Amino acid sequence: MLNELQEKACADSPWDFSGFKALFLNCTLKRTGELSHTEGLIRMSKEIMERLGVTVDVLRPVDYAIAEGVYPDMTEHGWERDDWPEISEKVMAADILVVTTPIWLGDKSSVCTRVIERLYSSSGELNEHGQYAYYGRVGGCLITGNEDGAKHCAMNILYSLQHLGYVIPPQADAAWLGEAGPGPSYLDPGSGGPENDFTNRNTTFMTWNLLHLARLLREAGGIPAHGNQRSLWEAGCRFDAANPDYR
Repeated sequence: MLNELQEKACADSPWDFSGFKALFLNCTLKRTGELSHTEGLIRMSKEIMERLGVTVDVLRPVDYAIAEGVYPDMTEHGWERDDWPEISEKVMAADILVVTTPIWLGDKSSVCTRVIERLYSSSGELNEHGQYAYYGRVGGCLITGNEDGAKHCAMNILYSLQHLGYVIPPQADAAWLGEAGPGPSYLDPGSGGPENDFTNRNTTFMTWNLLHLARLLREAGGIPAHGNQRSLWEAGCRFDAANPDYR
């Protein structure tokens, strides 16, 4: 799956990433067992991480009964079943989250929209420092499709992740787009997807930047807890900022 340059980067790495966990949420519309072209692109990033000692999990939210809503457990709001709490546990255990999606009508999939909404459901929870619960984690995205919209999808996903508290490194997205209109998808014979140098470069850069930033955050003990603690703000602290004088 990796080319010679990718192989060499892994072999020459001076950093130890063992102990880190990454989660890829493949927001394909296809259930496990069906061919997912998005998962084909995931495999490259996943292999780089695993060669460096990262524990990687890939799951397809479409396999789960995820209720609509913006609460952590929608069974508490009238739904008979909600599998999101199971997925949320994996999200909170991961140092790195990569949200991936195909493009439909120029936008991310309906499954991806629901995933973002449910990620939002935990955005009000706090960590042990009084910061929002997603602080200290890094996020990225991968996109595949046969039409325009890759940058639009990436902007939407990455904005959402940082708004929830994730840290976004440079070059945190990668994509493969086939010829506009009907045609071969990423894993189809003759598509050129797995051999595309631009996509391979961006996927590699994204993967390494996610790893580097996750390591830096861990070594720093996360995002410094000052000026960003909701628990203290609600207690009246204004973090050394004087109230404006409007006289």
